[in-house]
Amino acid sequence: MTIITLVILKEGGEPEWDAVMQERLEAAKGQPGWVAGQLVMPVDRLDQRGIVGTWETRAHWEAWHNDPAFTETRRRLDSLQVEGSQMRWYEVLTAHRHSDSVP
Repeated sequence: MTIITLVILKEGGEPEWDAVMQERLEAAKGQPGWVAGQLVMPVDRLDQRGIVGTWETRAHWEAWHNDPAFTETRRRLDSLQVEGSQMRWYEVLTAHRHSDSVP
């Protein structure tokens, strides 16, 4: 399962938000069911971020939301972003990586 979250950041808070999100992504690596994560930014909107998280199941992702490392970063991130983030779940039908084609 992949979840994509879109957020708008408060002006001036972008560097701190990015650093805190890097901490969260590092902590997620050790969670059961975590597959991959990406932090993306539109080239024309430097105040926006997209978080792409891939988990074995939605239940794994939900369990991660109860972890102290997650709840600590949530408080910090929320203070740096504008209300109204959007989340949408996707079922992964197929995935391809560059390393899949390397012998």
